[in-house]
Amino acid sequence: MTGTLYLIPNTLGPTDAVPGALAHIIPEHVQAITARLDYFVAEHAKSARGFLKLIAIGHPLARPLQEIEIAELNVNTPAAALAGLLAPLLAGRDAGLVSEAGVPAVADPGADLVRLAHQHGITVKPLVGPSSLLLAVMASGLNGQSFAFNGYLPTDAALRLKRIKELENRSRSDKQTQLLIETPYRNGAMLEALVGGCQQSTLLCVATDLSLPSESIRTLSGAKWKALLASGKAPDFHKKPTVFLLLAQ
Repeated sequence: MTGTLYLIPNTLGPTDAVPGALAHIIPEHVQAITARLDYFVAEHAKSARGFLKLIAIGHPLARPLQEIEIAELNVNTPAAALAGLLAPLLAGRDAGLVSEAGVPAVADPGADLVRLAHQHGITVKPLVGPSSLLLAVMASGLNGQSFAFNGYLPTDAALRLKRIKELENRSRSDKQTQLLIETPYRNGAMLEALVGGCQQSTLLCVATDLSLPSESIRTLSGAKWKALLASGKAPDFHKKPTVFLLLAQ
């Protein structure tokens, strides 16, 4: 009998290691399931151990932290290595797939492992937790009935502008909210590109540090964002995880 692959949500940013730190982010039953596992697949073992330390504050771990096995799966992992990551599950051992932030397998390299697990008949169990994309859609005031996540845009300015116009046109024709993300240190350049590339009536939402004490969410028209940027009142989002959303009017 095969084990179960649990998809374990992580926090969306730095969290103090104090009692109850996860209470408003990760449900108790998810913490309890996480604590009983002794095999994890994560993007980076070091950050996964940091997450398990937070879990251990309220839920004793199945084994001492240094004895818990953590295998890495990230953009550098070759496809041929995925079978080895699943081997413990095929032998009957439960495992947890943990993202660096938010839910695994969404904008996350874990999706390939989940697909392979299905091919091998392994039970996949998604657990409830924070998703920056869904939180951003919820709080944006934009269309939550139809939306699409587009990941990262090209870094080349001309190609990025072309892509922005494509997304705006799609948003207008399909009445669909478009979501995208950027490397945090380039947030300022992305907002400037969106403001410069979109029509003034297009609604733009900037959602930063979702679920964290420094959370900031603001939806304005392109014209109002342009005025804010011109007055030097850009959002405080440098090097902070941010979701950008647009809806053409």
